[in-house]
Amino acid sequence: MISKEAHSLFLNGDEAVAHGVRLCRPHVISAYPITPQTITVERLADFVADGDLDTEYLYVESEHSAMAAALGAAYTGARPFTATSSQGLLYMCEMLHYVSGARLPIVMMNACRSTAAPWNIFGDQRDSLSQRDSGWIQIYCENGQEALDTIIQAYRLAEHPEVYTPVMVCIDGFVNTHTYELVEIPAQEQVDAFLPPLDSRHKVDFANPHGFSVSVNPNYHTEFRIQQQQAILKAAELAAPIDAAYKEKVGRSWGGMVEEYRMDDAESCIVAMGSAVGTIRETVDELRAAGRKVGLVKVRYFRPFPKDYFAALSGKVKAIGVLNKEISFGYEGSLTTEVKAALCGRGPVAVCGYHAGLGGRDISRDTIRAVYASLDRLLAGEDVNDPNYIDARW
Repeated sequence: MISKEAHSLFLNGDEAVAHGVRLCRPHVISAYPITPQTITVERLADFVADGDLDTEYLYVESEHSAMAAALGAAYTGARPFTATSSQGLLYMCEMLHYVSGARLPIVMMNACRSTAAPWNIFGDQRDSLSQRDSGWIQIYCENGQEALDTIIQAYRLAEHPEVYTPVMVCIDGFVNTHTYELVEIPAQEQVDAFLPPLDSRHKVDFANPHGFSVSVNPNYHTEFRIQQQQAILKAAELAAPIDAAYKEKVGRSWGGMVEEYRMDDAESCIVAMGSAVGTIRETVDELRAAGRKVGLVKVRYFRPFPKDYFAALSGKVKAIGVLNKEISFGYEGSLTTEVKAALCGRGPVAVCGYHAGLGGRDISRDTIRAVYASLDRLLAGEDVNDPNYIDARW
């Protein structure tokens, strides 16, 4: 039996997510395995078998069915959880829109992984970013500890009366999912004090019948979409307060929508999401020791996007390098586009997008040094030679 007191365990990222889910006391888990997410649902099955988790564990026949089962569970007033990755997330695509449009507070973990073809089981962020407009809140984690804590915060956010929107917690495949580290696990009573039982307002109620997933003609469709937009914008306002409330109960904070590192006097910075942030942070320390004024901006929330933060960043730094672990084909990286849009018309700052880590290629300190060196050349007025594919092997 797992201790209900606060303790630490040596876990990989998938296992850390499973412990976070266990602490949230879900009523239903709809499970379908796919690399590199499988360990999460396996550990949850272990918790059920060992009596550490009282839930209805459904082993369904596909990822589409996993999300459909979670939707059905949410309609009964239950707190569901599911997880997927890559092609599995794409197979869920139809149901993602049903869930968000129906305003169901489901939490899902996505183990970020490249999509086919060419077939690749390793981690980049092409799968989750392809679902940018599905109406789900998206949060990206740096490591297993953040993933555990974010799962718990995600339920508090999704179930907030002014949000009622599903949340996708994203961790990078293999780099996060299969890397072991010491993870601090909160006490059950700490999580219970932070996350109250779900009292769903979107559930079947025979005393107060109403419709779900209704058909809407053009006269009302816009109003439904505006409500979705307002809910996700409200989530942007709640991210920092929820993180602060978590710190009060558990003792850890992740900074809300973004986290800065050594940005007070930075002249150039890298903007990134996910596991690459750790390597960037170490490289920033190395370059700072050599007298370089460099910094890091870690984006946690891709949807809602922290546009106000980036608007305020204009004029504080001279150059921004945006590190993308995907390509929006025909243009640039999705994160680059969002940063540029937030900065548009705000002042003189050079923004350059870079692609790295595609298909699981290692993002090393050499990769990060090359980005900062490219930004130095950009500030010096030089032509930057093909900066986008910083680690390509032509």
